[in-house]
Amino acid sequence: MTAARALFVSLSVSLFVGAAAVLGAAPAHADGYRYWSFWQAPAAGGSWTYATQGPATLRPADGSVVGFRFAVSKDSADAARPRGAADFAAVCAGTPAEDGGKRVAVVLDFGTPADAPAGETPPAARSACAKVGADGSAADALAAVAKPLRYDSNALLCAIAGYPRTGCGEKVGEKADAGKKPAEPKAGGNDKGDDGPSVGLIGGIAAVAVLGAAAVWQTRRRRRG
Repeated sequence: MTAARALFVSLSVSLFVGAAAVLGAAPAHADGYRYWSFWQAPAAGGSWTYATQGPATLRPADGSVVGFRFAVSKDSADAARPRGAADFAAVCAGTPAEDGGKRVAVVLDFGTPADAPAGETPPAARSACAKVGADGSAADALAAVAKPLRYDSNALLCAIAGYPRTGCGEKVGEKADAGKKPAEPKAGGNDKGDDGPSVGLIGGIAAVAVLGAAAVWQTRRRRRG
């Protein structure tokens, strides 16, 4: 292999590795609304399903599991499920049943740093066994184990256990243009796309390629001289 060719191969490999590292480190672009989603699971156990009622109206049976997940999502079809298992026995194993009341396992997933508001860090996920009256709602169960709660003027749940400190269902990511139709949710759930390589990155790759070609030309010129 000639010196010129060796130099060209070395520059090409360096360019490829550098570009791959930058592209791999590029953050995923998320758009939608930042909020607490509400989930439930049957008393007999099973997977999470998005609740069709709000926490204030849903009255789970003794032995049920409810979950709350903080994340950025476009709608219920795009919402991220709680990462904790919907396992009543594991959460409420040490809580005996009582007459006139019921036990509800509450699973709290505060989400990831990528979904957190600026300047805030999500607490660790946790679960607790709530004891409420026989007619208690999921909101009652949540209040029993995760105060302080924060609601807005429309009774939208904004914060659980004080997280997040501010904000409530705000739009993030895309700019909310007047009259713009929301993007359709992706089939299959909560995959997040990205914006692809930036113009600056593409320009940098092109510049390195030009420098590599120039180096090869200079080497050949010296050999001819």
